[in-house]
Amino acid sequence: MNNNLVMNEKGKGRATREQILSDLETLTHDAEELLKATATDMSDKATEARNRVSTALDRAKNAGVQLREQAISSAKAATKKADTLIRDHPYESIGIALGIGLLLGVVVARR
Repeated sequence: MNNNLVMNEKGKGRATREQILSDLETLTHDAEELLKATATDMSDKATEARNRVSTALDRAKNAGVQLREQAISSAKAATKKADTLIRDHPYESIGIALGIGLLLGVVVARR
């Protein structure tokens, strides 16, 4: 899958990826239930339809695995990049963390 399509907006990328995974898992579960329910129907059309659904189900499962692996590798890359950035600029990182903590403290104290 194209990572640019999933990550259109940084904040919505994770939610979109998780929603796709959830929908894919639901689809595969429903398809498996459909295959079980129609297992006794042995007509030619039903057999052909079951074969098509089974093939599509296998592709959907593979796509889900690939998407999950891609999400893990993206998270690892982002973590590694953040670690490198913090190690390269330790004092700036401490200053930013201090500023954010101070800002949050002021906001919480007002409430």
